[in-house]
Amino acid sequence: MFPNSSYLFSMRSLSRFLIAIFGCGALLTSCDSFERSVLPFDKTDELVVITVNSPDTYYENAEGGYAGLDYDLATEFAKDLGMKVRFKTVPRLDKVWSLLERHKGHFAAGMNISAKHSRHAEFGPIYQLVQPQLAYNTDYSKPKNLHQLSGRTIRIAKGVTHAEQLNKAKHDAPELKWKEMDLTPDELLARLAEGKVDYVVADSTQINLAKNFYPNLNVAFNLGDSVGRAWAFSPFAEQALLEATQKFFTRIQQDGTLTRLLDRYYGHIERLHHTDVNGILAKRRTVLPELREHFHEAEELSGIDWRLIAALAYQESHWDPLATSPSNVRGVMMLTEITADRMKVTDRLDARQSILAGARYFALLKDKLPTRIKEPDRTWMALAAYNQGPSHLEDARILAQRMGLSPDAWVDLKRTLPLLSQSEHFRDLKHGFARGGQAVVLAESVRIYYEILQKYEPPYSWGFPIVARKEDDAWQEF
Repeated sequence: MFPNSSYLFSMRSLSRFLIAIFGCGALLTSCDSFERSVLPFDKTDELVVITVNSPDTYYENAEGGYAGLDYDLATEFAKDLGMKVRFKTVPRLDKVWSLLERHKGHFAAGMNISAKHSRHAEFGPIYQLVQPQLAYNTDYSKPKNLHQLSGRTIRIAKGVTHAEQLNKAKHDAPELKWKEMDLTPDELLARLAEGKVDYVVADSTQINLAKNFYPNLNVAFNLGDSVGRAWAFSPFAEQALLEATQKFFTRIQQDGTLTRLLDRYYGHIERLHHTDVNGILAKRRTVLPELREHFHEAEELSGIDWRLIAALAYQESHWDPLATSPSNVRGVMMLTEITADRMKVTDRLDARQSILAGARYFALLKDKLPTRIKEPDRTWMALAAYNQGPSHLEDARILAQRMGLSPDAWVDLKRTLPLLSQSEHFRDLKHGFARGGQAVVLAESVRIYYEILQKYEPPYSWGFPIVARKEDDAWQEF
């Protein structure tokens, strides 16, 4: 997965020497203009990371904290080094390179490797592959190849590497036209969904995330080969920093940390069909307003974000208070008779009773998990337990341990839960057969519905009425 060491350090000494010669007037003038804005790696206890504010790298989450693949990676790296970490965010990728060149950070996170930038920066190990793709608006016809784009203009974000792929493609399609925009890929994809631009080239991860918010977006075709994503370092970067980076990525690949982080942010994003996204977006306007106050009350009661409870309810019943399954689970939260009795529910078809009981039950499931299981895995496991029960979840955790996997990692339980329906596995487990695959589908779908509601619905401020954004009882033990 990683390039060899020569890829990291090739021509490093020569590059540093040439830059010093030209930058300092052949050593005849002062080098004050090249003084670092950050302290050298071996003379500081603070790691300074340059990155872009985006859902792909670094952003503020629903709880007011920070998240993102590169946020987690850089934070873990600093922890390994026993250092603090500080992030410098910029609005666009083209701004990253100037900061890096002026030594405003120790490295830039979340960069796509390109031939152009490889001439001016050193890249660390590749930790993710992304595929450049042409996105189109499904309200219009799907182009089958580059020649069908004649007369239209592709938009790309300023500073991204996609201009290189487009320049290569222009050899086969000379009529190809594109324009770099002073917008992020997410903003461009939003404009595409609104019909304001013809086409957008963006990374596969960015498009897949956007499709869960804009159901009229889709991929027409891939553009060129996949591209590696890595951290970028100035040619002045210390050998010790580069070697520590290589060691870090080797470690997180071997112990499964990288796999878990990739799953946290991207393991679920292709779960829903566009009709599923259309459905929740339509019903948040027509059905959700009648239930919103009950979800707010459920948050006050359980301490769980009302949008997560609402996402679970949508997955279960599409917010239908009268929903009933052939197995007689009923109501907005699709409670069984046993669960309803535990939660003191007198009428499962009463929307308020169902929502409050479902939220309390979900909170109990989370509380009963071992304390060593951290978020967000703890939430995803509780969702699986909501679907199949805590006993079958425990069987899946035992099976994970037997298979040499982590019983505390959701990415590993996604592998073992479906095995509970196979006799070769469930016959040796305490609670026997279970449709564990259903639990995985539910948890992964709820994850996306939750992200959709986080985008379009505001958090609840307890005790204060909140208007939804426009377009844009004692606890019972088991």
